[in-house]
Amino acid sequence: MGNKLLLKLMLIAAFSLQCGTSFSQQNTKKPNVVYIYADDLGYAEIGPYGQKKIKTPNLDKIAREGMKFTDHYTGTPVCAPARAMLMTGKHGGHSYIRGNFELGGFPDSTERGQMPLKAGTLTVARLMQQAGYKTALVGKWGLGMNATEGSPLKQGFDDYYGLLDQKQAHSFYPTHLWENEKWDTLGNTFINVHQPLDSVKATDKDFDYYKGKVYAPEKMTEKALAFIDKNKENPFFLYLPYPLPHVSLQAPDRDVKEYIGKFKERPYYGQQGYAPNKYPYSTYAAMITFLDKQVGLIMKRLKDLGLDENTIIMFSSDNGPTFNGGVNAKFFNSVDGLKGLKMDVYEGGIREPFLARWPGKIKPGSTSNLVSAQYDLLATMAELTGQKLEDTDGISFLPTLTGKDDQQKKHEYLYFEFPEKGGQLAIRMGDWKGVRVNVKKDPKSPWQLFNLKTDRNETKDQAANHPAIIQQFNEIVKKEHQDSHVKAWNFL
Repeated sequence: MGNKLLLKLMLIAAFSLQCGTSFSQQNTKKPNVVYIYADDLGYAEIGPYGQKKIKTPNLDKIAREGMKFTDHYTGTPVCAPARAMLMTGKHGGHSYIRGNFELGGFPDSTERGQMPLKAGTLTVARLMQQAGYKTALVGKWGLGMNATEGSPLKQGFDDYYGLLDQKQAHSFYPTHLWENEKWDTLGNTFINVHQPLDSVKATDKDFDYYKGKVYAPEKMTEKALAFIDKNKENPFFLYLPYPLPHVSLQAPDRDVKEYIGKFKERPYYGQQGYAPNKYPYSTYAAMITFLDKQVGLIMKRLKDLGLDENTIIMFSSDNGPTFNGGVNAKFFNSVDGLKGLKMDVYEGGIREPFLARWPGKIKPGSTSNLVSAQYDLLATMAELTGQKLEDTDGISFLPTLTGKDDQQKKHEYLYFEFPEKGGQLAIRMGDWKGVRVNVKKDPKSPWQLFNLKTDRNETKDQAANHPAIIQQFNEIVKKEHQDSHVKAWNFL
């Protein structure tokens, strides 16, 4: 009897252990998600997309160990609306935020941010909360100040830290950042980054005025790492929209020194807006490399905590590189020959780098030419967490990530509607790309038509040869455009 009892107890124990293991595996099945978002980073400003002058070893590693997308798009070519579309799964014809609707001014006393997202919006963060994830925003928000309905705490985030107002982000040495509705003093004095220098009289001391003590992106990384530490036992969604490399040109001296002497450059005195800088090319390169270093710190912490295998890391940018503030996109080959920059719906303004890494799920060193958009993220996270969406313009790209290309649904077309810079439209349909510009001034502004397969740089307008495609584009606009609550955004 004793042996039988012992055997029975051993079987019960083994069964309990198996159930416990199964339960534990179920709990860890939910992968963590870290979405890193650069600011005004061009398509080819990182190594995986051909950059030669700027070092990005950690992003290179993500591409080697994960997937690179070649045809991934932002929702629109400027900050606030791109972030809104990423978070809400809507394209430019449906998004609640379609332009940079500025409130307040640049000084701390007039900080009011941009138009807030409306209450009750389904954001990626809220979707992840519904799936049992802890959520955090660390970086630049631009979708509503504290104590408004657009506050990150009211849009699905459990915690936030960073810049709520995009205008504050013009200085990388602000007097403060925001943490869960509270002002966090940084110990920097206010810098008027829009004050130019006299090119004849400027001294090194004058350039030093634009340097501070506490570099905001360093504080952001500290908070991001603390969030990961705090939630290592829970599934988490970490949205990291760093303000880099958006002007002003500002980076710690130690990082700039890595590049000084490598480029033939002259001082920038602020004649195109934003902070003057003695070494503009070196500083711009240093800002991108600094961003890459932050990616490396995040990856190292995940690995140190044993979370690496169960974490999806994604990396992209809100729009193409800028045209002002001392930045020279041509010098760095920032868009690899693509037409246009920030504020353009040509490829250089809206085609973005997109990398994804998920050990064991995403094939290392893979490349996808899936035509996709940042407003697909909501649908992707819904599929990942087993939730159904009723109202989104996106399509999940999870099958592509996991190598199930035969199950990947595809967009019939991508639609872009941008009310700024004269009013612009763009449609990507297969290899065809249509663009209309200056639509506010000229409601009959003609379509330009490009075949991206044979003309990725949009140099040969073929509209006259394909009237049927132009007619299709007109019908798509009628179908996809909905009037906005903001009169200035209704240019059609």
